[in-house]
Amino acid sequence: MVSLKTEDLTPVELQNYLQYAIAPRPICFASTIDAEGNINLSPFSFFNMFSTNPPICIFSPSRRVRDNTTKHSLENVLQVKECVINIVNYDMVQQMSLASTEYAKGVNEFEKAGFTMLKSDLVRPPRVAEAPVQFECVVNEVISLGDHHGAGNLVLAEIKVIHINEAILDENGRIDQHKIDLVARLGGDWYCRVTNDNLFKVAKPLAKLGIGVDRLPHSVRFSKVLSGNDLGMLGNVEHLPSDEEIDLISTHTEVKEVLDATIGDTTNRERELHELAKKFLHNGAVELALKVVLL
Repeated sequence: MVSLKTEDLTPVELQNYLQYAIAPRPICFASTIDAEGNINLSPFSFFNMFSTNPPICIFSPSRRVRDNTTKHSLENVLQVKECVINIVNYDMVQQMSLASTEYAKGVNEFEKAGFTMLKSDLVRPPRVAEAPVQFECVVNEVISLGDHHGAGNLVLAEIKVIHINEAILDENGRIDQHKIDLVARLGGDWYCRVTNDNLFKVAKPLAKLGIGVDRLPHSVRFSKVLSGNDLGMLGNVEHLPSDEEIDLISTHTEVKEVLDATIGDTTNRERELHELAKKFLHNGAVELALKVVLL
């Protein structure tokens, strides 16, 4: 493993390592306005939500690594403490990228990138009509992290109004993760798209107390077949099955086939049972898989 001290890296080198490793990052497409009424629209991938009550998002218009200058968005929120955070989806990603061009002060990126300005209900900056979700925010605070090349400026934006395109809602009025078609920022010119093919669920252990990987037998914890993800799923069950439940699983058709084919061959039996358990895990049958590996 390569180990690097950040103090030995240039800002450009450090930025490269960080942005490639800390990814994907959601994109804050922020519209702001200065005291004279000049509108700015710019994307930031140093962005996330940090509180639900109050609803706070933070984005960071960092000082430019190249020449240490500040961005118009930062100057604007220091003058007019309001912004709109527009969520970016795939249909608008190329226009969003165009809006990141360093146009001169006073140039409206809405017009340059071909976006539609939509009047906000509460704040002065306009919304991006094409964005599937728009957050009208007041800026509670701007925290400078330094005055050197690449130093961040944390904009603490409190969400006051949420606008959602009805086309991305499910039958219960909630945002459908399959419909919103989000994109995220990676390193360099790289982005990723959240499509149906790469969506998956991980059961949250909040509603129950998982037994933990440490409760699994040694042969399971150090299996040559089961991955760390597999062990994580097994360790998330609430309790180990009883001996009777484990014995009963031997009558399962696929399990019985493995047992019959490996009589007297304990090494291959364990491997094949673990492979079968892995198959069950990938199909979501966690409790069944656990019984198989405990045989």
